[in-house]
Amino acid sequence: MNKVPMTVAGEKRLRKELEELKSEARPRVIAAIAEAREHGDLKENAEYHAAREQQGFIEGRIQEIEGKLSNAQVIDVAKLPQTGKVIFGVTVGLINLETDEEVAYRIVGEDEANIKEGRISVTSPIARALIGKEEGDVVVVKTPGGEVEYEISSVEHL
Repeated sequence: MNKVPMTVAGEKRLRKELEELKSEARPRVIAAIAEAREHGDLKENAEYHAAREQQGFIEGRIQEIEGKLSNAQVIDVAKLPQTGKVIFGVTVGLINLETDEEVAYRIVGEDEANIKEGRISVTSPIARALIGKEEGDVVVVKTPGGEVEYEISSVEHL
């Protein structure tokens, strides 16, 4: 199996979700199934079918999270030496050379990515263009709207 890169915060988030699914969601859906069974004929019992479907989603998500955690390669970027190079886990400050707009992205694992919170996946086109570059470098990113040039203004190990 391939190792899945993940930040420390991403691992904590997944472990918390897994714990909530096992300790809260799973018992709740089991109780809902038991209650629906008491209502009689299961063939025409919509509550029963909905609860069974929900149980399937919960069990699937539990297996998915357990699989990801078992293959996780947790990287604590704060413990790595600061070289000024863009690597997994760093926060990169960028300046769009056409618009002078400044943005900052943290390069994280696929499950942790959330563009609204400034976290981009290590497999995204922007991250792939940035990896290995250094502060001050100009990077061309191929986007659906065409090529965009960014200058790397900062690389922070947060």
